[in-house]
Amino acid sequence: MTTTIGVISSGRGENLRYILQAERSGRLPGRVAVVLADQADAGALRIAGEYATPAHFIDPAGLSREEYDKKLIALLEAEGVELVVLTGYMRILSPYFVRHYRDRVLNIHPALLPSFRGKDAFSQALDYGVRWTGTTVHIVDEDVDHGPIVYQRPVRVLESDTHDSLKARIQRAEYKAYPRAIKMFIEGKPIVQGRTLVWRTGEKN
Repeated sequence: MTTTIGVISSGRGENLRYILQAERSGRLPGRVAVVLADQADAGALRIAGEYATPAHFIDPAGLSREEYDKKLIALLEAEGVELVVLTGYMRILSPYFVRHYRDRVLNIHPALLPSFRGKDAFSQALDYGVRWTGTTVHIVDEDVDHGPIVYQRPVRVLESDTHDSLKARIQRAEYKAYPRAIKMFIEGKPIVQGRTLVWRTGEKN
């Protein structure tokens, strides 16, 4: 049975493109039912249009975090969304939203968590001098870049790397990692136990 997915984004939306490609090719056991954005010019809205996926700009002006999230939830519930996927979403979800979709919200972060949480993980990795960084898909909880890890994909840091070159390679890794992680999550039906996931069925590697 196909899982209904809702995507929330703020920026370019390129991860959405690869998720939709995986869906349309039959590689993803899910269907993106709606795309929501907090920026009127978010690239995710344009990409959703390219794939004839319903998409809406929801203006956060004058709303508290919880008020805004209740508007998002109403639209997601109207589409029967079972799994929420964040792609470059720059707002912090309210505890109300996290509770409503407990263990059913995925986010992608451009580092191997728990390293380099927060903003500009590329500069953090370069400044620290690590040899490897990468990308992490994790379940969203009440803390930032903190929830249980679903999947990680490593990226080597080169001596010649600049902020932009490292960012570009990590983003290419994300395009492969996110669809795979979503597929794993849907098929594996994991149960959260503390910081770990107990997988019930499906591929876990």
